Amino acid sequence: MVDVSKWPLFSLLSTEELATIRQACVFGTSANEAIYITHSNEVFAFGLNNSSCLGTGDSLSTIVPKKLDFLRGKNVISLSYGSGPHILLATDDGQMFAWGHNGYSQVGNGTTNQGLSPVLVTANLQNKKVREVACGSHHSMALTHDGEVFAWGYNNCGQIGSGSTANQPYPRKVTGCLQGKTSVGITCGQTSSMAVIENGEVYGWGYNGNGQLGIGNNGNQLTPCRLTGLQGLCIQQIVSGYGHCLALTDEGLLYAWGANTYGQLGTGNKSNHLSPVQIMADKERVVEVAACHSTHTSAAKTQNGQVYMWGQCRGQSIVIPHLTHFTNTDDVFACFATPSVMWRLMSVEPDDFLTVAEALRKEFDSPETADLKFSVDSKYIHVHKAVLKIRCEHFRSMFRSQWTEDQQEVIEIGQFSYPVYRSFLQFLYTDTVDLPPEDAIGLLDLATSYCENRLKRLCQQIIKRGITVDNAFTLLSAAIRYDAEDLEVFCFRFCVNHLTQVTQTGAFWQVDGAMLKEFISRASRCGAFKN
Repeated sequence: MVDVSKWPLFSLLSTEELATIRQACVFGTSANEAIYITHSNEVFAFGLNNSSCLGTGDSLSTIVPKKLDFLRGKNVISLSYGSGPHILLATDDGQMFAWGHNGYSQVGNGTTNQGLSPVLVTANLQNKKVREVACGSHHSMALTHDGEVFAWGYNNCGQIGSGSTANQPYPRKVTGCLQGKTSVGITCGQTSSMAVIENGEVYGWGYNGNGQLGIGNNGNQLTPCRLTGLQGLCIQQIVSGYGHCLALTDEGLLYAWGANTYGQLGTGNKSNHLSPVQIMADKERVVEVAACHSTHTSAAKTQNGQVYMWGQCRGQSIVIPHLTHFTNTDDVFACFATPSVMWRLMSVEPDDFLTVAEALRKEFDSPETADLKFSVDSKYIHVHKAVLKIRCEHFRSMFRSQWTEDQQEVIEIGQFSYPVYRSFLQFLYTDTVDLPPEDAIGLLDLATSYCENRLKRLCQQIIKRGITVDNAFTLLSAAIRYDAEDLEVFCFRFCVNHLTQVTQTGAFWQVDGAMLKEFISRASRCGAFKN
């Protein structure tokens, strides 16, 4: 669990106030400002209030959190901050709000007047819904639901992507090489911009003095330019530091490029890299990377939950990823970044929920308190009827008097394997699933049979994170068989992006002819076989 009290600013809040927090972000040149959202969707801000970045309607600092009534009831899905600072915030209904430092029109309201309070940004965004926001030092970006990228504000190095260096007072659609492409992610360095499109390609523009665009040279780019150094890779996540970038592929490989004064690339030295270079190749699969434009710190989390940090860490230059005791990348920034800002809008799990989960977790498969046993592959799993009835509609129906199972003390299960069925029952106690991707296919089958939609989504997530060239076609077949549309699209794209390698696996040639024909036809329509 992420503990916001690790950030010194939150030590000002009482235990009761901390318990209300659902999301939080610490920002500012000295990490002296914070915004948080409660479980009831009320937004509060407190701290130094440089450039009126708290949005409280004045420029006064406050150690007592002030409520931002204008944002009351808004469900926040994305938040980012600049160096002024200025703030961008997006809500689940697609609205975007901005306030704070506005010397370069980075608030997007057409003026350079300071934004004392949140304002709705609508210019050039009519009928558009914003899903993600990103801030550089003094420029802004927004990603819409239909995959368009908009940019505005300071443009001295071309970071707006307009083809010139003139500042942009309103949101402007980024075109050029992005025209007609669907973007799925955005990030900003201090004066650079990056976008990932749906096929995993990466484009960058703006300042490139340290090679942070990754295009093989250090010349600024006034329009989007593709990173050819990532050719053949499908990028899933990209983050920007002050002058460096980290990119994570769909196979869990990590690449870095740009400035390396503090070892933030993790290459073992302090030499800048103008093109992407793979790091942590000797570590297990990476599932998350972290960086933000106001620090020179990098972090990554692996598949088994190990967290590494490198770069500028409390004044030290760590040039090789260092294994920490942390359980999440957020704690790296709380304890070691300078300033100790948050690299993203952080979500906080409520304590009372975890307490209930731990209590149930302790009693799962406990013979002492159980009143029912399942026998699977001649092994027993001990459970509690009441818990199963509360948690699962299938068991609510089973434990009615007209079902014979309602009178049994031991229920035989033959349709599913022991690891799969035990994992399903454990999910009902813990809300978590811990299975390798291959077993998750069986659990996906069970979730489909029992109409457990949330479990179905978790299985799809496990399968996505565990997809490789060797198992991709097997997972695609399973997704089709169990009618998991989102997973099917993901696996299909992975197979197309790694077509040569996938077609050389045994799984590809073991499928039935009808599915093979359908895949080839579908891949052809996507242009997979064009020269």
